[in-house]
Amino acid sequence: MLRFLSIRNFVIVDHMELEFSPGFTVLTGETGAGKSILIDALSLVLGERGDAGDVRDGCDRAEISAEFDVGGLPDLADWLRENGFEDEGENSTLCMLRRTVDVGGRSRGFINGHSAILQQLRSVGEKLVDIHGQHAHQTMLRSEAQRHLLDAFSGSHKLAMAVAETYRCWQRLQQQRSIWEQTATTFQQEREHLEWQANELVALNFSLDEWHTLQADHRRLSHAASLLEATQMALAILSEGESASLAQINSIISRLHNLLDRDINLRVVLDLLESAQIQLQEGVYELERYQQRLDLDPQRLHEMDERLSAVHAIARKYRVTPAELPDLLRTVIIRLEKFDQGDGEALARAEGVARDEYLNLAKDLSAARIKAAAVLAQQVSDAMQTLAMEGGEFFVALTPLERGNAQGMEQIEFQVSTHTGLPLRPLAKIASGGELSRISLAIQVITSKLGAAPTLIFDEVDAGIGGRVAEIVGRLLKKLGEERQIMCITHLAQVASAGDHQWQVTKSVDPINGGKIFSHIAVLQNQERVEEIARMLGGEKITETTRRHAAEMLGCPD
Repeated sequence: MLRFLSIRNFVIVDHMELEFSPGFTVLTGETGAGKSILIDALSLVLGERGDAGDVRDGCDRAEISAEFDVGGLPDLADWLRENGFEDEGENSTLCMLRRTVDVGGRSRGFINGHSAILQQLRSVGEKLVDIHGQHAHQTMLRSEAQRHLLDAFSGSHKLAMAVAETYRCWQRLQQQRSIWEQTATTFQQEREHLEWQANELVALNFSLDEWHTLQADHRRLSHAASLLEATQMALAILSEGESASLAQINSIISRLHNLLDRDINLRVVLDLLESAQIQLQEGVYELERYQQRLDLDPQRLHEMDERLSAVHAIARKYRVTPAELPDLLRTVIIRLEKFDQGDGEALARAEGVARDEYLNLAKDLSAARIKAAAVLAQQVSDAMQTLAMEGGEFFVALTPLERGNAQGMEQIEFQVSTHTGLPLRPLAKIASGGELSRISLAIQVITSKLGAAPTLIFDEVDAGIGGRVAEIVGRLLKKLGEERQIMCITHLAQVASAGDHQWQVTKSVDPINGGKIFSHIAVLQNQERVEEIARMLGGEKITETTRRHAAEMLGCPD
């Protein structure tokens, strides 16, 4: 429920603070006094787009703040918590929205003191307030608006969105299949080319590990003779020749050992020579093992040369390095898989699945619409009987489409017969504006009961009606106010007198302040309310008879 609204420097409002109550509140006043500006300000803080024109002349910035009691809205509380907007204060049942617009047209939004984007303000606003504008009856003439209203009444809004999405998916696949069929020859040629490339690369059976091993083995085999010669020479010098180094070192060590008893300082030299002896001996062993492994196999070398030639030939053919051939094979396989996914048969199967899914969802939506259409038609027809349209009938026509579309499998049209014996005609072709207003109001009141928003605002939706019908409208809104917080801007005394609370909006000109226009709101009590109702009844000249009539309408004692 809306509890508090603060407006600063907005259009013709300099500063206004309003406290709201439960029940049915009416806003009255002369035309142009600024009644609808309150709705505009509230719409702005609930996420509607703003511009520099919202800022009062001579001011830098317009600011609107609204405080709501959200204690009975667990879904909203969850949303605030999940999006980081939970009120950290003591009273977690309150939600504060704030919106600023500067003279440059830039705006900022806040939820519970945290910066928020417009979409987030709208998400909160949809859960808090439902505004029925003064041109709602014109909007309701559009086929799209009638469809949305019926889907909302049937609780099928999400189902309708799913139908639209599956239809678009079906159409995309149908288009892809059509394109594929038109270019099937080109696709097949490219696919065959890729298959030939894949077969050639697979037949090569080449890997990066093999490439590294092949290069190392080829280098070794190519230089096997020189490696063997160097190994033999090293072994001869170290251990196998007549003056082998290892034999000479052994002789030196033996002789120095015999002299240790004569000079112990030789121990340091002996330790170094013995360590060198061990290292040389290990080197000899490793050279012997290396010599045994050396392969002087010309046939093996020839095979390696052929393998390298084949790898280099394929790499040159595809303009890559040999090391890039494995990646090339993976790329070709991935492209082939995409062709497999996009072939005609696969596309036809996917299209069939999408079509069946659409038809199943569309049938469910049709069933929900048929059921809801009967209920809505009956309720609106019943309401018409109380709105001076006795014998009138409201009907929701569902005309099957030969081929479904994104909106479903039927065309929706609201039809009306305003009096007994008259045929049903499309709502858009009703000649009387008053009749259209009454039917539109009946639909709005009926559908508003379905929404979860605790606050409903009706902005001059009673235009075009009067007399006994206006009294009935007032009673309808008052009864609705027993369940929700209702606010209504009205020019009808009959509707205003039914309100639990009444506010008067006035406009004044300040000659001292450059002739600026100011809008004010006064909460009317007792005799003040009688005077305002009398003004609405009698215009400029208010007589005692008018005042008595106003007091009677308000149920005031003499």
